[in-house]
Amino acid sequence: MIKKYLQKIIIFLVLVSVGLFAKAQPFANEIAAFKKQDSLSFPGTGKILFVGSSSFTLWKDVQQYFPEYPIINRGFGGSSLTDLIRYAPDVIFPYEPKQIVIYCGENDFAGDTSLYPSQVAQRFFDLFNLIRSRYKKVPIAYISMKPSPSRQHLMARFNVANVMIKNFIKKKRRTAFIDVYKAMLKENGQPKDEIFLADKLHMNAEGYKIWKKIIEPYLLKD
Repeated sequence: MIKKYLQKIIIFLVLVSVGLFAKAQPFANEIAAFKKQDSLSFPGTGKILFVGSSSFTLWKDVQQYFPEYPIINRGFGGSSLTDLIRYAPDVIFPYEPKQIVIYCGENDFAGDTSLYPSQVAQRFFDLFNLIRSRYKKVPIAYISMKPSPSRQHLMARFNVANVMIKNFIKKKRRTAFIDVYKAMLKENGQPKDEIFLADKLHMNAEGYKIWKKIIEPYLLKD
């Protein structure tokens, strides 16, 4: 009886510790889901890796937009640049990609409105250097932070950080800065309402059509 009781206590403590770890590590469930998916059907190596936040997560049919380019989508919604740094061993390095396309940065500002553009830009620099420490020659493309109706109060910060990242990238080899910002604005400088879902943050198919047109020339063909 005592032995069974102790076993139950041990099992309980293990479950509690796992739960606490998941809470302490943001996106632990999403990362675990990627690992499970890979264990069942690994997507392979040498492909174009899309990694970043919810604008990639919700682009579930991204492969249909770029049928000539083999793409692995590892966007996890709500993620920041610090999350990409934390989980690079899980969402970047296993795939040995031939090109890495990043969309991230919005949530850094949304999650902490006290951040300066230079601080968010520095997070990208740190991510870039981390990737370069592993992949010296793999091309890296960064998609500019987009404007959206629900985050108009952050657009000025997005703009400044975009410029800082663009200037950083210009000095690096095998890089590209993909500017989607301007194409998503109306003539009055406000975001185009018709390209967003009801939440006024995430894009609908019309928004992704704009992205496709701008992004495709930067993708590497075999």
